Amino acid sequence: MPQIGRLEETGEVAEPYRLVDPQGQLVVPTAVFFADLQAASKPAATIRSYGMDLLRWYRFLWAVEVLWNQATRIEARDFSRWLQLADKPTRVHWRHQRKGIAADAVPAQREPQRAAPGTPNPVTGKPVPGQKYAATTRAHCETVLRTFYDFHLEEGTGPIVNPFPLDRSRRVGRAHAHHNPMDSFRPERQGRYRPKVSKRIPRRIPDELFNALFAALKYNRE
Repeated sequence: MPQIGRLEETGEVAEPYRLVDPQGQLVVPTAVFFADLQAASKPAATIRSYGMDLLRWYRFLWAVEVLWNQATRIEARDFSRWLQLADKPTRVHWRHQRKGIAADAVPAQREPQRAAPGTPNPVTGKPVPGQKYAATTRAHCETVLRTFYDFHLEEGTGPIVNPFPLDRSRRVGRAHAHHNPMDSFRPERQGRYRPKVSKRIPRRIPDELFNALFAALKYNRE
């Protein structure tokens, strides 16, 4: 996938992030969407998270030469398949970014041997990320893009049909609609192209580090 376009941090409170195309021009549909997120009291970190998913989607559309408001479920399906198969892009270290060196021109450096993907960290229990996009990343991306197109459908500025539809078992309505609070929630698939995310195992730290952490706290409110 060509690494074209970028998500810029502006440093402005009214517009913390902006998505620009390969020519450096503002992508207006995303700017309007970000403004709506900010009006809904979403923090800047959420806008950045949504922006990274939108940047990934726009790069795909630019590569296949399809306009954002002409994207169909065929492009959404192929994009979801690409996320499953593609490797995450190799990011250039910030030292080389300042020098303008490409990723394939960076000299190989000796690094300590990394644990195999999925191996839990001995301290935090967090698994080592793999080369592919995680299911949680793909699920978040599907939710963001479905929300993005739902917003423009309501505004009348997007395509007639959302490229990222709900699951076939849910023709209309949201998940858990008319749920009885006395009953337990049953698993209900949301997006048609949303991957299944396995239940996370709670992270933990060794007892000695837990004791050291509380010993370092100075005040009761901490």
